[in-house]
Amino acid sequence: MEGMTVVIGPGDPAEPGWAEASSLPEASALAREGRTVVVTLPDDETEAVAAAAAFAWAGAAVFRTAAGTARSVRQALDMTECLLGRRPPALTRRGLA
Repeated sequence: MEGMTVVIGPGDPAEPGWAEASSLPEASALAREGRTVVVTLPDDETEAVAAAAAFAWAGAAVFRTAAGTARSVRQALDMTECLLGRRPPALTRRGLA
């Protein structure tokens, strides 16, 4: 699962090898150990998007989120993966002045 993020729903089961993290330092430590880190995001959409980006930066790979926030969370994760260099941007523009 290296370099790939997964968004799952609140009722979806966790895989046996996944490690649950509840803080950024814990997520970072587990990711450094090579574990697949799963985090449960808040129900508020704004908080979920911010938390997803921060946890992805720390190394989390699986994000449990409410169904209503899944699209926004996915966009935040895609952006974070682009910033980390794990995937190419969805759209590139060249600005010429």
